[in-house]
Amino acid sequence: MSETPQILLAHHLKKLKLPTFLREYDKIARRCASEGTDHVRYLLRLSELELIDRERRMVERRIKAARFPTVKSLDSFDFPAIPSLNKALVLELARGDYIERRENVIALGPSGTGKTHIALGLGLAACQKGLAVGFTTAAALVHELIEARDDKQLLRLQKRLAKLKLLIIDELGFVPLSKTGAELLFEVFSQRYERGSILVTSNLPFDEWTEIFGSERLTGALLDRLTHHVHILEMNGDSYRLKQSKTKKKNRAA
Repeated sequence: MSETPQILLAHHLKKLKLPTFLREYDKIARRCASEGTDHVRYLLRLSELELIDRERRMVERRIKAARFPTVKSLDSFDFPAIPSLNKALVLELARGDYIERRENVIALGPSGTGKTHIALGLGLAACQKGLAVGFTTAAALVHELIEARDDKQLLRLQKRLAKLKLLIIDELGFVPLSKTGAELLFEVFSQRYERGSILVTSNLPFDEWTEIFGSERLTGALLDRLTHHVHILEMNGDSYRLKQSKTKKKNRAA
């Protein structure tokens, strides 16, 4: 019979979805008893642990749902390697206020300058703020849009994308788009205009985006929407991936 209260308590805490409370209550009770802590402070400690753990799990779910190819933080970015990048602006964007204002970010620069790393870092920061984030490449998104249209699931996909607070579209310009793909991608940009933030990385300057979309009219309309409320990150410079590779080879040779 002495086991009954513990069994019932475990059952109730599971029903209430308080796993940290269940895991820690006995240990914290013993500690509080040895310290002479009253019951209010005991409950306060338990509730604080539950909230901290719940927030951690929420962030983990956001990161998993975002489908990042890898998790990278801004702390690990080599800012001195790309002097053209406005570090202060990047750190300000990491606070996430631009997402609440439904503003966009565009990172422009040649291959290897860390555009994807910056996008991943800002995406991770948004997840840590509890915001819904989605990550994809332009080519993968266009492929998904075309498949959804062919399967008559386009509206469902568009609704899923619309729920994201931040949609990250990486590598715009690396692969030319078909007329259908360009129109479907334009529709994504158009639907998010002043409704949700987009972060785009591209290796091409704006005056060459017509090569991506194949139409001056479509490109002009897209840039008009995308750059209305925008923060532009200039990331010009030598590829630091190439620099890192050369450094590793020198170290191995030494």
